[in-house]
Amino acid sequence: MRLFLSVDMEGMPGIFSKLQTDPDGSRYEEGRKIMTDITLIFLENFHKYGFEEIMVADSHDGMGNIYYDRIPSYAKLMRGARRPLSMITGIDKGFDGLALIGYHSAAGTMHSSFDHTYSSTKFHEIRFDGKRMSEYLLVSLIAGKFNVPVILVSGDQFLMQEVLERTPWAKYVKLKDSIWRHSSISPSLEELRREIELRCQKSITSLRNGLMRPFKLEGMHTVEFVMKNSEDADLAELIPGLKRVDAYTLVMQTGDPIEIYNIMQLIAYLS
Repeated sequence: MRLFLSVDMEGMPGIFSKLQTDPDGSRYEEGRKIMTDITLIFLENFHKYGFEEIMVADSHDGMGNIYYDRIPSYAKLMRGARRPLSMITGIDKGFDGLALIGYHSAAGTMHSSFDHTYSSTKFHEIRFDGKRMSEYLLVSLIAGKFNVPVILVSGDQFLMQEVLERTPWAKYVKLKDSIWRHSSISPSLEELRREIELRCQKSITSLRNGLMRPFKLEGMHTVEFVMKNSEDADLAELIPGLKRVDAYTLVMQTGDPIEIYNIMQLIAYLS
């Protein structure tokens, strides 16, 4: 079996400061080490219980954070921020499952560590049918378009609530409890190792038993991009298919999650 593993940093245990997540931060090497160490624990267990091949998509910031020289022989590492579907590029290449590691909650989630959606500097919120849209939701829908089920997600307690609501079949590993945006409580690495092994094993068992299913987007939906600055909305207003409804908000109607992702990237890069 083949697994697509998308890895972010903000939802990782022990991550609490921009100094860890920013490549120019004084504690960035600590952030890289945590991200790599946790990824390797997931890799080890996913491989141990049944995935022969794993694609690891480094999906944080410049997308070159995980130490390449520590990737095992049964995995491949995708790096670089300029790629077609960013965090989930290549999901259409025949994978049996999707796992999201170190993910965070949507922009606008109160008291959640590093809450944002794609760009914390550009988007105040992105809304899907009136509710906050997270990166977890969007990449899971894109995977569903290619019949790939999301089988496991990990992050804080607030993201866990969304996963239980939207894809209850997916197993969840709570890596930390958020207190405020830049504070959280993380369990010991020993405790996390036990929990990660258990959830990886259960996710693979459920997949083999046909209990995992693709998360499909059906019908037309309303997506709102709420910008932090009106000048960014000025530029985004030029994109065909977007309707500006106030100083900060642009709206689109779509039934394709890839279209949402492409427009989201375009707005972020354009502005």
